[in-house]
Amino acid sequence: MTILDGLGDALLNSASDAVIATDRDGRIAFWNAGAERIFGFTAAETAGQSLDLIIPENLRARHWSGYRHTMATGTSRYGAGDLLSVPALTKDGRRISVEFTIVMLRDATQQVTGTVAVLRDVTKHFAEVRELKRQLAEAGHAGSAKA
Repeated sequence: MTILDGLGDALLNSASDAVIATDRDGRIAFWNAGAERIFGFTAAETAGQSLDLIIPENLRARHWSGYRHTMATGTSRYGAGDLLSVPALTKDGRRISVEFTIVMLRDATQQVTGTVAVLRDVTKHFAEVRELKRQLAEAGHAGSAKA
């Protein structure tokens, strides 16, 4: 037995980050414990459901346009390590901020069959940065008022 034995299961079952797999149509095929913790839906509640569960209504058209493009081309700029930061919805309707990357799922002929996204809730960090920017702006205005 090596350290790599069970690595996939350990990562997929982690409660720290959400791991969500979808089919070509954007239907949820896998939802781990991290996704349950972050979004509040159980895996049973999300199985076969559209990603619209967690996408704010005002962002759905943009999301699905990008998703269809990714399915058609098999490429995404967020698959090379670039993080996408977006708002998301929880089961109770709260908006949170998430960052994620995606990986393409492919069949034996290399046709795209879906995606796996790894998401992290960055709501607290986003709020802290916004507050620091506000404080800096106030300090800047106070400094220029004295001059």
